[in-house]
Amino acid sequence: MPVTRTTPPAAAAPENGADPLILERLKANIGKLSTATLKQLDVSLPWYRGLRPDERSALGMVAQKGIASFVNWYERPASPAWVLSDVFGTAPTELTRAISLQKALALIRVVVQVVEDRVPELAAGSVQGPLREAVLRYSREVAFAAADVYARAAETRGAWDTRLEALVVDAILRGESSDALRSRIAAVGWTSTAGVTVIVGSSPADPSPSFVNELRRVAGRLAEDTLVGIQGDRLILVLGGMSEKSGALARLADLFGTGPVVYGPPADSLVDAGPSAQAAFAGLTAARAWPAAPRPVAADDLWPERVMSGDDSARKALVRSIYRPLLAASNGLAETLSAYLSLGHSLEATARELFVHANTVRYRLRRVCDITGWDPMLPREAFVLQTALVVGRLAPAGKAVPERPATRS
Repeated sequence: MPVTRTTPPAAAAPENGADPLILERLKANIGKLSTATLKQLDVSLPWYRGLRPDERSALGMVAQKGIASFVNWYERPASPAWVLSDVFGTAPTELTRAISLQKALALIRVVVQVVEDRVPELAAGSVQGPLREAVLRYSREVAFAAADVYARAAETRGAWDTRLEALVVDAILRGESSDALRSRIAAVGWTSTAGVTVIVGSSPADPSPSFVNELRRVAGRLAEDTLVGIQGDRLILVLGGMSEKSGALARLADLFGTGPVVYGPPADSLVDAGPSAQAAFAGLTAARAWPAAPRPVAADDLWPERVMSGDDSARKALVRSIYRPLLAASNGLAETLSAYLSLGHSLEATARELFVHANTVRYRLRRVCDITGWDPMLPREAFVLQTALVVGRLAPAGKAVPERPATRS
């Protein structure tokens, strides 16, 4: 019976036409190339020398993996997915914190340059061209992979920052004042130490994808710090250190949706902004009772409407800021104001009712304006003063309203 001789199978040729001899030399020189790369990083990149030891170690590992990964890629070219795991591994988070994308690309450039400079040692003259081309294709893949790493890290940070910002805004609206809130404020990057203003209104019916970015851009020009919150159809802006307040508020109001826009009284800090936010939302609820209200309108300018809608803080503010100061001033200011309002804003009728000269009435009304900040000669402000007289008379005599100076926004 004839014996069939079998020939041992030939070694599998590398994919994509890779030269077996060059591949063998690349594998044999991985250590030398890695060492040369680390030395070149110290020479070419001054910022690399200034990194902390752990950061230098992480980036050095990325560079060494880049060399090894090139050898694997030269043998078996694949999709860019391998770059994320082979080159960067678990480094993306630390990498993006340590250096910018521009610096990461500079590091990759050094790695590629080291390999390219040693092409004459790795390949004979006839195959140097294909090897250089492979190095260039590899550098392109790594650069795109690095950009992808940074983009994903930015998306992750952006999503986390948005959630954290929403938590801070929600805590402010609920009036929290705790160490947890202070920690979140620090984490969200709030640095302003100036006064805080809370603005609320409706969000646009059909906002564009770039609406929030546009809102931040405009607010960034008008204030030192900004927090943005969108809760259903409501839009909340928390601004720190706002400059040129009246003009800034009008500019920001244009970015809200239809309907009233209300801003709360100034708060000393972000931690203390809870009452301001609550006043702004109470004003937003009551604003429809004043169709002619300006846009934006101060929550304090809506005290009468807020009282009628059941806002107890507005009632206390009217008693504290208007009614009790008038009683404390004596000189018949409260009586003069009451008579003037009840007699159709007539100076002469008020003078006759009180048996004083009309000039005395004028003087007392000016004193009312000086003490309260509201001018009884103006119809809208007279309405606020009249509401203050009503709620002040209804306030329990023995129940003290907390003393806190209130200033009109």
